[in-house]
Amino acid sequence: MARPRLFRLWLVLGSVLMILLIIVYWDNVGTAHFYLHTSFSRPHPTPGQGEDQDAEDFLDKLLGSGKPGDLSGRKTEPPPAGPSRPAQSHLEESVRGYDWSPHGARQSPDQGRQQAERRRVLRASCANASLAFPTKERSFDDIPNYELNHLIVDDRHGIIYCYVPKVACTNWKRVMIVLSESLLDRGAPYRDPLDIPREHVHNSSTHLTFNKFWRRYGRFSRHLMKIKLKKYTKFLFVRDPFVRLISAFRSKFELENEEFYRRFAMPMLRLYANLSSPPSSVGEAFGAGLRVSFANFIQYLLDPRTERLAPFNEHWRQVYRLCHPCQIDYDFVGKLETLDEDAAQLLRLLRVDGHLRFPPSYRNRTASSWEEDWFAKIPLAWRQQLYKLYEADFVLFGYPKPENLLRD
Repeated sequence: MARPRLFRLWLVLGSVLMILLIIVYWDNVGTAHFYLHTSFSRPHPTPGQGEDQDAEDFLDKLLGSGKPGDLSGRKTEPPPAGPSRPAQSHLEESVRGYDWSPHGARQSPDQGRQQAERRRVLRASCANASLAFPTKERSFDDIPNYELNHLIVDDRHGIIYCYVPKVACTNWKRVMIVLSESLLDRGAPYRDPLDIPREHVHNSSTHLTFNKFWRRYGRFSRHLMKIKLKKYTKFLFVRDPFVRLISAFRSKFELENEEFYRRFAMPMLRLYANLSSPPSSVGEAFGAGLRVSFANFIQYLLDPRTERLAPFNEHWRQVYRLCHPCQIDYDFVGKLETLDEDAAQLLRLLRVDGHLRFPPSYRNRTASSWEEDWFAKIPLAWRQQLYKLYEADFVLFGYPKPENLLRD
Protein backbone atom coordinates (compact mmCIF):
# COMPACT_ATOMS: atom_id res chain seq x y z
CA MET A 1 0.00 0.00 0.00
CA ALA A 2 2.87 2.35 0.78
CA ARG A 3 4.37 2.11 -2.70
CA PRO A 4 1.21 3.14 -4.63
CA ARG A 5 0.77 6.11 -2.28
CA LEU A 6 4.39 7.12 -2.73
CA PHE A 7 4.01 6.82 -6.50
CA ARG A 8 0.88 8.99 -6.46
CA LEU A 9 2.65 11.58 -4.31
CA TRP A 10 5.58 11.78 -6.71
CA LEU A 11 3.17 11.99 -9.64
CA VAL A 12 1.35 14.95 -8.06
CA LEU A 13 4.59 16.72 -7.14
CA GLY A 14 5.97 16.16 -10.65
CA SER A 15 2.80 17.57 -12.22
CA VAL A 16 2.92 20.65 -10.00
CA LEU A 17 6.58 21.22 -10.85
CA MET A 18 5.85 20.89 -14.57
CA ILE A 19 3.02 23.43 -14.34
CA LEU A 20 5.28 25.88 -12.51
CA LEU A 21 7.98 25.47 -15.15
CA ILE A 22 5.45 26.13 -17.92
CA ILE A 23 4.20 29.28 -16.16
CA VAL A 24 7.74 30.59 -15.70
CA TYR A 25 8.63 29.81 -19.32
CA TRP A 26 5.59 31.52 -20.79
CA ASP A 27 5.98 34.51 -18.54
CA ASN A 28 9.40 35.04 -20.11
CA VAL A 29 8.88 33.88 -23.68
CA GLY A 30 5.15 34.39 -23.89
CA THR A 31 3.43 33.82 -27.19
CA ALA A 32 6.45 34.53 -29.33
CA HIS A 33 5.86 31.61 -31.69
CA PHE A 34 2.12 31.10 -31.33
CA TYR A 35 0.48 33.98 -33.11
CA LEU A 36 -0.35 35.10 -36.61
CA HIS A 37 1.83 37.71 -38.21
CA THR A 38 -0.03 40.96 -38.85
CA SER A 39 0.96 44.23 -40.48
CA PHE A 40 3.54 44.73 -37.70
CA SER A 41 5.57 41.70 -38.69
CA ARG A 42 6.91 40.20 -41.85
CA PRO A 43 4.29 37.66 -42.88
CA HIS A 44 4.96 34.00 -43.42
CA PRO A 45 2.51 31.09 -43.55
CA THR A 46 1.09 30.07 -40.16
CA PRO A 47 -1.56 27.44 -39.50
CA GLY A 48 -4.68 28.10 -37.46
CA GLN A 49 -5.65 31.31 -39.24
CA GLY A 50 -9.37 30.89 -38.56
CA GLU A 51 -8.91 30.55 -34.82
CA ASP A 52 -6.63 33.58 -34.67
CA GLN A 53 -9.08 35.67 -36.68
CA ASP A 54 -11.84 34.71 -34.26
CA ALA A 55 -9.64 35.85 -31.38
CA GLU A 56 -8.89 39.13 -33.13
CA ASP A 57 -12.57 39.72 -33.84
CA PHE A 58 -13.33 39.08 -30.18
CA LEU A 59 -10.69 41.58 -29.11
CA ASP A 60 -12.01 44.17 -31.55
CA LYS A 61 -15.46 43.81 -30.01
CA LEU A 62 -14.02 43.95 -26.52
CA LEU A 63 -12.03 47.07 -27.33
CA GLY A 64 -15.05 48.59 -28.98
CA SER A 65 -17.08 48.35 -25.80
CA GLY A 66 -16.14 51.91 -24.86
CA LYS A 67 -14.35 50.85 -21.66
CA PRO A 68 -10.64 51.29 -22.31
CA GLY A 69 -10.02 51.76 -18.62
CA ASP A 70 -11.24 48.22 -17.95
CA LEU A 71 -8.68 46.80 -20.35
CA SER A 72 -5.78 48.66 -18.83
CA GLY A 73 -6.45 47.07 -15.47
CA ARG A 74 -5.92 50.42 -13.74
CA LYS A 75 -8.24 52.43 -11.58
CA THR A 76 -7.89 56.02 -12.75
CA GLU A 77 -9.88 59.12 -12.00
CA PRO A 78 -12.43 60.01 -14.70
CA PRO A 79 -11.17 62.93 -16.79
CA PRO A 80 -12.94 66.28 -16.43
CA ALA A 81 -15.64 67.01 -18.95
CA GLY A 82 -14.87 69.78 -21.38
CA PRO A 83 -14.86 70.81 -25.01
CA SER A 84 -11.69 68.82 -25.73
CA ARG A 85 -13.43 65.53 -24.95
CA PRO A 86 -14.70 64.06 -28.26
CA ALA A 87 -17.61 61.67 -28.67
CA GLN A 88 -16.48 58.05 -28.76
CA SER A 89 -18.39 56.84 -31.79
CA HIS A 90 -15.75 54.91 -33.71
CA LEU A 91 -13.57 51.96 -32.84
CA GLU A 92 -10.36 54.00 -32.85
CA GLU A 93 -11.78 56.54 -30.41
CA SER A 94 -13.04 53.69 -28.22
CA VAL A 95 -9.58 52.15 -28.10
CA ARG A 96 -7.80 55.41 -27.59
CA GLY A 97 -10.13 56.65 -24.87
CA TYR A 98 -9.91 60.16 -26.35
CA ASP A 99 -8.81 61.32 -29.73
CA TRP A 100 -5.25 62.32 -29.03
CA SER A 101 -4.36 61.49 -32.62
CA PRO A 102 -1.66 63.74 -34.11
CA HIS A 103 -3.64 64.12 -37.32
CA GLY A 104 -4.53 67.73 -37.94
CA ALA A 105 -2.49 69.15 -35.06
CA ARG A 106 -0.55 72.28 -35.94
CA GLN A 107 3.18 72.07 -36.46
CA SER A 108 5.70 74.11 -38.38
CA PRO A 109 6.58 72.87 -41.88
CA ASP A 110 10.24 72.50 -40.86
CA GLN A 111 9.37 70.31 -37.88
CA GLY A 112 7.03 68.21 -39.98
CA ARG A 113 9.68 67.68 -42.65
CA GLN A 114 12.31 66.85 -40.04
CA GLN A 115 10.08 64.23 -38.44
CA ALA A 116 9.16 62.74 -41.82
CA GLU A 117 12.85 62.50 -42.72
CA ARG A 118 13.74 60.74 -39.47
CA ARG A 119 11.02 58.17 -40.02
CA ARG A 120 12.03 57.75 -43.68
CA VAL A 121 15.66 57.10 -42.70
CA LEU A 122 14.54 54.56 -40.11
CA ARG A 123 12.28 52.66 -42.53
CA ALA A 124 14.88 52.74 -45.31
CA SER A 125 17.59 51.45 -42.97
CA CYS A 126 15.39 48.59 -41.80
CA ALA A 127 14.74 47.68 -45.44
CA ASN A 128 18.42 47.98 -46.41
CA ALA A 129 19.79 44.45 -46.85
CA SER A 130 23.38 45.67 -46.49
CA LEU A 131 22.75 46.75 -42.89
CA ALA A 132 22.84 43.60 -40.79
CA PHE A 133 22.48 43.33 -37.05
CA PRO A 134 21.06 40.74 -34.64
CA THR A 135 17.24 40.57 -34.42
CA LYS A 136 16.75 42.71 -37.53
CA GLU A 137 14.90 40.07 -39.55
CA ARG A 138 12.69 38.67 -36.82
CA SER A 139 9.03 39.58 -36.60
CA PHE A 140 7.17 41.24 -33.76
CA ASP A 141 5.75 37.83 -32.85
CA ASP A 142 9.29 36.52 -32.36
CA ILE A 143 10.18 39.08 -29.69
CA PRO A 144 10.02 37.43 -26.23
CA ASN A 145 7.86 39.13 -23.63
CA TYR A 146 10.82 40.02 -21.44
CA GLU A 147 12.23 42.14 -24.29
CA LEU A 148 9.06 44.25 -24.40
CA ASN A 149 9.56 45.70 -20.94
CA HIS A 150 10.52 49.16 -22.24
CA LEU A 151 7.20 49.81 -23.99
CA ILE A 152 5.04 51.87 -21.61
CA VAL A 153 1.33 52.06 -22.43
CA ASP A 154 -1.08 54.89 -21.62
CA ASP A 155 -4.58 53.62 -22.41
CA ARG A 156 -6.24 56.88 -21.38
CA HIS A 157 -4.71 58.79 -24.27
CA GLY A 158 -3.68 56.01 -26.63
CA ILE A 159 0.10 56.44 -26.32
CA ILE A 160 2.99 53.97 -26.31
CA TYR A 161 6.41 55.22 -25.25
CA CYS A 162 9.59 53.17 -25.57
CA TYR A 163 12.00 54.53 -23.01
CA VAL A 164 15.74 54.58 -23.60
CA PRO A 165 17.89 55.16 -20.50
CA LYS A 166 20.15 58.22 -20.66
CA VAL A 167 17.78 59.89 -23.14
CA ALA A 168 15.60 62.02 -20.85
CA CYS A 169 13.63 58.92 -19.90
CA THR A 170 13.11 60.01 -16.27
CA ASN A 171 11.12 63.05 -17.34
CA TRP A 172 9.26 61.23 -20.12
CA LYS A 173 8.25 58.56 -17.60
CA ARG A 174 6.99 61.37 -15.38
CA VAL A 175 4.91 62.68 -18.28
CA MET A 176 3.46 59.21 -18.87
CA ILE A 177 2.54 58.91 -15.17
CA VAL A 178 0.68 62.22 -15.28
CA LEU A 179 -1.15 61.30 -18.49
CA SER A 180 -2.08 57.77 -17.44
CA GLU A 181 -2.83 58.75 -13.82
CA SER A 182 -1.06 55.56 -12.81
CA LEU A 183 0.28 57.01 -9.55
CA LEU A 184 -1.67 58.80 -6.82
CA ASP A 185 -0.50 61.39 -4.32
CA ARG A 186 -2.75 61.33 -1.23
CA GLY A 187 -5.59 59.92 -3.29
CA ALA A 188 -5.27 62.27 -6.27
CA PRO A 189 -3.31 61.79 -9.53
CA TYR A 190 -0.16 63.80 -10.02
CA ARG A 191 -0.65 66.87 -12.24
CA ASP A 192 2.91 68.23 -12.38
CA PRO A 193 5.59 65.82 -13.64
CA LEU A 194 8.27 67.38 -11.41
CA ASP A 195 6.23 66.59 -8.29
CA ILE A 196 6.75 62.85 -8.84
CA PRO A 197 9.63 61.48 -6.71
CA ARG A 198 12.43 59.91 -8.73
CA GLU A 199 12.22 56.60 -6.83
CA HIS A 200 8.61 56.18 -7.97
CA VAL A 201 9.43 57.10 -11.57
CA HIS A 202 11.75 54.12 -12.06
CA ASN A 203 9.64 51.64 -10.10
CA SER A 204 8.46 49.09 -12.68
CA SER A 205 5.15 48.60 -10.85
CA THR A 206 4.24 52.22 -11.65
CA HIS A 207 3.95 51.60 -15.38
CA LEU A 208 1.90 49.31 -17.59
CA THR A 209 4.38 47.75 -20.02
CA PHE A 210 3.93 45.20 -22.80
CA ASN A 211 5.81 42.47 -20.95
CA LYS A 212 3.00 42.45 -18.33
CA PHE A 213 0.29 41.65 -20.89
CA TRP A 214 0.80 37.88 -20.80
CA ARG A 215 -0.12 37.69 -17.11
CA ARG A 216 -3.18 39.87 -17.62
CA TYR A 217 -4.57 38.68 -20.93
CA GLY A 218 -3.03 35.25 -21.53
CA ARG A 219 -3.52 33.96 -25.08
CA PHE A 220 -4.98 37.29 -26.21
CA SER A 221 -1.91 39.28 -25.18
CA ARG A 222 -0.15 39.40 -28.56
CA HIS A 223 -3.34 40.29 -30.39
CA LEU A 224 -4.01 43.07 -27.90
CA MET A 225 -0.47 44.41 -28.30
CA LYS A 226 -0.89 44.50 -32.08
CA ILE A 227 -4.20 46.32 -31.89
CA LYS A 228 -2.69 48.92 -29.59
CA LEU A 229 0.39 49.24 -31.82
CA LYS A 230 -1.90 49.83 -34.77
CA LYS A 231 -4.15 52.39 -33.13
CA TYR A 232 -2.01 54.16 -30.53
CA THR A 233 0.62 56.84 -31.12
CA LYS A 234 4.08 55.37 -30.61
CA PHE A 235 7.18 57.43 -29.84
CA LEU A 236 10.75 57.13 -28.61
CA PHE A 237 13.69 59.46 -28.02
CA VAL A 238 17.25 58.62 -29.06
CA ARG A 239 20.72 60.08 -28.74
CA ASP A 240 24.15 59.88 -30.38
CA PRO A 241 25.23 56.35 -29.34
CA PHE A 242 28.76 57.28 -28.23
CA VAL A 243 27.55 60.29 -26.24
CA ARG A 244 24.96 58.07 -24.58
CA LEU A 245 27.77 55.71 -23.48
CA ILE A 246 29.72 58.62 -21.99
CA SER A 247 26.61 59.76 -20.14
CA ALA A 248 25.99 56.25 -18.81
CA PHE A 249 29.58 56.00 -17.60
CA ARG A 250 29.42 59.39 -15.88
CA SER A 251 26.20 58.68 -14.00
CA LYS A 252 26.88 55.07 -13.02
CA PHE A 253 30.63 54.99 -12.37
CA GLU A 254 31.78 58.54 -11.62
CA LEU A 255 29.17 58.94 -8.88
CA GLU A 256 28.91 56.69 -5.85
CA ASN A 257 26.38 54.06 -6.85
CA GLU A 258 26.48 50.98 -4.65
CA GLU A 259 24.40 48.77 -6.95
CA PHE A 260 26.44 49.49 -10.07
CA TYR A 261 29.69 49.25 -8.16
CA ARG A 262 28.91 45.74 -6.91
CA ARG A 263 27.32 44.46 -10.14
CA PHE A 264 29.65 46.00 -12.68
CA ALA A 265 32.57 48.03 -11.30
CA MET A 266 34.01 45.27 -9.08
CA PRO A 267 34.21 42.74 -11.96
CA MET A 268 35.70 45.44 -14.23
CA LEU A 269 38.38 46.28 -11.65
CA ARG A 270 39.26 42.60 -11.34
CA LEU A 271 39.35 41.90 -15.07
CA TYR A 272 40.78 45.09 -16.54
CA ALA A 273 42.52 46.97 -13.69
CA ASN A 274 44.48 44.02 -12.22
CA LEU A 275 42.82 44.33 -8.81
CA SER A 276 42.32 40.83 -7.47
CA SER A 277 40.48 42.05 -4.34
CA PRO A 278 38.73 45.39 -4.93
CA PRO A 279 37.03 47.07 -1.94
CA SER A 280 33.65 45.59 -1.06
CA SER A 281 31.79 48.92 -1.10
CA VAL A 282 31.76 51.93 -3.38
CA GLY A 283 32.54 54.25 -0.45
CA GLU A 284 35.72 52.36 0.36
CA ALA A 285 36.75 52.25 -3.28
CA PHE A 286 36.21 55.98 -3.87
CA GLY A 287 37.96 56.75 -0.56
CA ALA A 288 41.00 54.79 -1.76
CA GLY A 289 40.93 56.48 -5.16
CA LEU A 290 39.94 53.27 -6.95
CA ARG A 291 37.51 53.88 -9.77
CA VAL A 292 36.66 52.22 -13.04
CA SER A 293 38.20 54.15 -15.94
CA PHE A 294 36.41 54.89 -19.18
CA ALA A 295 38.90 52.56 -20.89
CA ASN A 296 37.89 49.76 -18.46
CA PHE A 297 34.26 50.39 -19.39
CA ILE A 298 35.01 50.14 -23.12
CA GLN A 299 36.94 46.91 -22.51
CA TYR A 300 33.94 45.53 -20.67
CA LEU A 301 31.61 46.37 -23.58
CA LEU A 302 33.93 44.78 -26.15
CA ASP A 303 34.73 41.67 -24.10
CA PRO A 304 32.81 38.71 -25.64
CA ARG A 305 32.52 37.19 -22.15
CA THR A 306 30.28 40.05 -21.01
CA GLU A 307 27.12 39.03 -22.83
CA ARG A 308 27.75 35.35 -22.33
CA LEU A 309 26.98 36.01 -18.68
CA ALA A 310 24.06 38.42 -19.14
CA PRO A 311 22.66 40.89 -21.70
CA PHE A 312 23.94 44.44 -21.61
CA ASN A 313 22.44 46.57 -18.87
CA GLU A 314 19.70 48.83 -20.22
CA HIS A 315 21.82 51.95 -19.74
CA TRP A 316 24.25 50.84 -22.46
CA ARG A 317 22.15 48.33 -24.39
CA GLN A 318 21.62 49.29 -28.01
CA VAL A 319 18.36 51.12 -28.82
CA TYR A 320 17.41 48.58 -31.49
CA ARG A 321 17.40 45.92 -28.75
CA LEU A 322 15.32 48.03 -26.38
CA CYS A 323 12.69 49.41 -28.76
CA HIS A 324 12.66 47.09 -31.81
CA PRO A 325 12.37 49.88 -34.42
CA CYS A 326 12.34 47.46 -37.37
CA GLN A 327 9.36 45.58 -35.91
CA ILE A 328 7.39 48.59 -34.59
CA ASP A 329 6.49 51.51 -36.85
CA TYR A 330 7.07 54.52 -34.60
CA ASP A 331 4.99 57.64 -35.28
CA PHE A 332 7.47 60.03 -33.71
CA VAL A 333 11.26 59.83 -33.35
CA GLY A 334 12.63 62.46 -30.99
CA LYS A 335 16.28 63.23 -30.35
CA LEU A 336 17.99 64.47 -27.22
CA GLU A 337 20.00 66.91 -29.33
CA THR A 338 16.73 68.72 -30.14
CA LEU A 339 14.88 67.73 -26.95
CA ASP A 340 13.16 71.02 -26.15
CA GLU A 341 11.78 71.51 -29.66
CA ASP A 342 10.86 67.84 -30.11
CA ALA A 343 9.15 67.60 -26.72
CA ALA A 344 7.03 70.68 -27.41
CA GLN A 345 6.16 69.36 -30.88
CA LEU A 346 5.19 65.93 -29.57
CA LEU A 347 2.97 67.30 -26.79
CA ARG A 348 1.21 69.48 -29.39
CA LEU A 349 0.75 66.51 -31.71
CA LEU A 350 -0.73 64.49 -28.85
CA ARG A 351 -2.90 67.49 -27.91
CA VAL A 352 -1.82 67.40 -24.30
CA ASP A 353 0.25 70.60 -24.35
CA GLY A 354 -2.60 72.38 -22.57
CA HIS A 355 -2.44 69.89 -19.69
CA LEU A 356 1.28 69.80 -18.90
CA ARG A 357 4.71 70.95 -19.97
CA PHE A 358 7.81 68.86 -20.43
CA PRO A 359 10.20 69.46 -17.51
CA PRO A 360 13.17 71.76 -18.17
CA SER A 361 16.28 70.17 -19.63
CA TYR A 362 19.14 69.10 -17.40
CA ARG A 363 21.82 71.72 -18.02
CA ASN A 364 24.83 69.55 -17.11
CA ARG A 365 23.98 67.21 -19.94
CA THR A 366 26.80 65.27 -21.59
CA ALA A 367 27.60 67.12 -24.83
CA SER A 368 28.58 65.61 -28.18
CA SER A 369 31.53 68.01 -28.31
CA TRP A 370 33.10 66.00 -25.48
CA GLU A 371 33.53 62.87 -27.60
CA GLU A 372 37.06 63.55 -28.79
CA ASP A 373 38.31 64.22 -25.25
CA TRP A 374 36.70 61.11 -23.81
CA PHE A 375 37.94 58.83 -26.58
CA ALA A 376 41.41 60.39 -26.88
CA LYS A 377 43.03 57.66 -24.76
CA ILE A 378 40.99 54.80 -26.19
CA PRO A 379 43.01 52.76 -28.75
CA LEU A 380 41.88 53.16 -32.35
CA ALA A 381 41.14 49.45 -32.71
CA TRP A 382 38.80 49.59 -29.70
CA ARG A 383 37.00 52.63 -31.11
CA GLN A 384 36.46 50.83 -34.41
CA GLN A 385 35.14 47.72 -32.64
CA LEU A 386 32.85 49.86 -30.51
CA TYR A 387 31.42 51.53 -33.60
CA LYS A 388 30.60 48.15 -35.10
CA LEU A 389 28.85 47.23 -31.86
CA TYR A 390 26.63 50.33 -32.03
CA GLU A 391 26.60 50.85 -35.81
CA ALA A 392 22.94 49.92 -36.18
CA ASP A 393 21.89 52.69 -33.78
CA PHE A 394 23.99 55.23 -35.69
CA VAL A 395 22.47 54.25 -39.04
CA LEU A 396 18.85 53.64 -38.00
CA PHE A 397 18.50 57.02 -36.35
CA GLY A 398 20.51 59.09 -38.80
CA TYR A 399 23.61 59.84 -36.74
CA PRO A 400 26.73 60.42 -38.86
CA LYS A 401 29.58 57.99 -38.59
CA PRO A 402 32.19 59.58 -36.25
CA GLU A 403 35.02 59.45 -38.79
CA ASN A 404 37.25 61.66 -36.64
CA LEU A 405 37.26 58.93 -33.95
CA LEU A 406 37.68 56.01 -36.33
CA ARG A 407 40.88 57.02 -38.10
CA ASP A 408 44.41 58.01 -37.04
